[in-house]
Amino acid sequence: MNEFDYEPKPVNVDVDVVYSNLRSKFKKNKYKKNEIALIDKAFNIAREFHGQQLRRSGEPYIIHPLAVAEILLGLGMDYQSIVAAMLHDTVEDTPYTIEELTDDFGESVAVIVDGVTKLGQLQFSDYRTIEEQQAENIRKMFMAMNKDIRVIIVKLADRLHNMRTLEFVSPQKQRDKALETLEIYAPIAHRLGIRSIKDELEDRSIRFLDPVAYANIEEKLKDFSKTGNEFLQNTQKQIIDRVKKLCPSATISGRIKSVHGIYRKMYMQGKQFDEIYDIYAVRIIVDNLIDCYNCLGLIHDMYRPLPGRFKDYISTPKPNGYQSLHTTVLGRDAIPFEVQIRSVDMHKTAEFGIAAHWKYKLGVNSNNAAFDSGLKWIREMLEAQQQGEGEIVSSIKTDLIPEEVFVLTPKGDVINVPQGSTVIDFAYAIHSAVGNKMTGAKVDGRIVALDYQVKNGEICEILTSQQQGKGPSRDWLNIAKTSKAKNRIRSWFKNERREENIEEGKNEVEREFRRNYIHLSKEEYPEFIAAIIKRQHLENEDDFYAAIGYGGLSLVKLMPSIKDYYHKNYGKSAVENRDVIEVNREKIRKKGSTGVIIDGMDNVLVKFSKCCNPLPGDDIIGFITRGHGVSVHKRDCENVPKDISKCDDPGRWIEAHWDSDIGETYKATITITCLSRIGLFAEISSQVSMMNVNITQVNSRDYADGRNITELEVQVTGLEHLKKLVDKIKHIKGVLNVER
Repeated sequence: MNEFDYEPKPVNVDVDVVYSNLRSKFKKNKYKKNEIALIDKAFNIAREFHGQQLRRSGEPYIIHPLAVAEILLGLGMDYQSIVAAMLHDTVEDTPYTIEELTDDFGESVAVIVDGVTKLGQLQFSDYRTIEEQQAENIRKMFMAMNKDIRVIIVKLADRLHNMRTLEFVSPQKQRDKALETLEIYAPIAHRLGIRSIKDELEDRSIRFLDPVAYANIEEKLKDFSKTGNEFLQNTQKQIIDRVKKLCPSATISGRIKSVHGIYRKMYMQGKQFDEIYDIYAVRIIVDNLIDCYNCLGLIHDMYRPLPGRFKDYISTPKPNGYQSLHTTVLGRDAIPFEVQIRSVDMHKTAEFGIAAHWKYKLGVNSNNAAFDSGLKWIREMLEAQQQGEGEIVSSIKTDLIPEEVFVLTPKGDVINVPQGSTVIDFAYAIHSAVGNKMTGAKVDGRIVALDYQVKNGEICEILTSQQQGKGPSRDWLNIAKTSKAKNRIRSWFKNERREENIEEGKNEVEREFRRNYIHLSKEEYPEFIAAIIKRQHLENEDDFYAAIGYGGLSLVKLMPSIKDYYHKNYGKSAVENRDVIEVNREKIRKKGSTGVIIDGMDNVLVKFSKCCNPLPGDDIIGFITRGHGVSVHKRDCENVPKDISKCDDPGRWIEAHWDSDIGETYKATITITCLSRIGLFAEISSQVSMMNVNITQVNSRDYADGRNITELEVQVTGLEHLKKLVDKIKHIKGVLNVER
């Protein structure tokens, strides 16, 4: 969408020259005359309707569709994709309609353009969140992808050119677009196997998300460039001399790792720059499969292979169809580098992925098993969405971003799952029925816990039960990592435990409404719930409660929009409503023996968590424990999530307050670091006694450097009492530090 925060300064660009240069490439790519005529027609329509529109860079807006078309041309896409690129913004930003486009260019082009176009005004948009709108846009795009995969290829080209010109938008929009690109579009490009687009999207995203790290890596690569290029040239020459004797038609090239590839290893895996072994890579392309393995033996004869650094993606291809042999070896200058060996056909898939079907004239209607298999994940995601079993955005983040690991079944079948997957994920990757009947797992012959994360090359055996009614546990939703496993678990509960789900859903709605100060009369409640149900495209209240109960809907994520709708349509501000709730709560809440008030609960068992030992005066929160009442934590305790709405079980966190009339004493632990000297502890004890504080436990230890660390467990009346005690102890001679 062409939105402006300011009036861009026009930049003089000769559009005719730009299009003429692009048009000359159409002929070189062997488009037919009638195809070029349709592209010309599309260009003229786009130019007419975009008219005087400018991009933020000041360039005529038509430059953007032309740039997208050129990117697609580089991928070898067909003329319909080029036409769609020319027109992809006209329907959204100009009076040109999708009906007119269909009449002018046919249904196929219209499907692509409509899939790329963002959603317009949505129902209930007055209380939709940005995240929900993003999810709707992506869901619509995936539905169009299922009809025609060219939708996403055009969209990726569109996003790539927008990323190339991102410096012209505001810093906040730069970060937002870069994050969306890194989390959504780069993983999709990766799964489709379009390496060139994936690499550039990642690099440009990191440039805006972490400019300091980006500059640091660029500087390191700049330092390496001279010696690196020299090293690669010498290495390539050595390899060519040997490989050409074996495979005369082989081609060899070298590359230095992308910025994002280095960033992931340095800043996400904690490695130093010199610990990255594949900064340099040499690629060998041969005629056939046999030559791949022959060359591998040759490379291992020439250089010393590093243990554990060999990967055979030919026998076990990646989900995007990528096939190649990867081995890391030590060069003659003691510099490690990676060697990639693949056939010509494998290289086509590695470079262009799905786009190779158009580049090599296979097209969207080709009866190719690899092509169909490569799109299976799109259908699986859409099926999950149609059943209300998950969120498409989180599915992309969890399933498409991580690298895959290859795990064996006892029969020798290879199952690939995202890195970090547990044995539960592995079970559901085999089949839903296996996951639902799972009782345990063995890895390499030994029993493992259900949260065990499988690793490359392990043999995993899933133990199952044939007992009728046996199924997954709700706790598995917190253990499983992949959206596929979580969706299948939710689906089981959806189908097998409806009454239980409805009851659980009702309880959760009640808790969340109470926590968010949503107070409705008996007359208002049905109407209010009906509005939420309509927005979620559900039939009735039972379906709504059941969806919440089995996890198909996340009530916590819906709450911001529900609250907005409530305040807007029922005319009660949060403050006014909180007053109503507080009056009702006063009737049911009582101070326990602990001096803590738990909102909405009477005579509940309260205990203080030992991890932070809260005191009166601390900001506190309660956590409902199973069978043990409420555990009270400090708000800043490391065990309290920073954003409760995004934690695994937000409904168990509940508001808690100190009562105004507290007569009890509370345990607190202080750590005193001091110089070891005779009589020091006596002075500390005397000061504690003068403050009317009782010491209940002491641990003390001397160190070789002359320091002593003493832990005191004391009983105080509150935070202020403790602060005064700490201040007194700090003034004792020889005390270096006192911490709670």
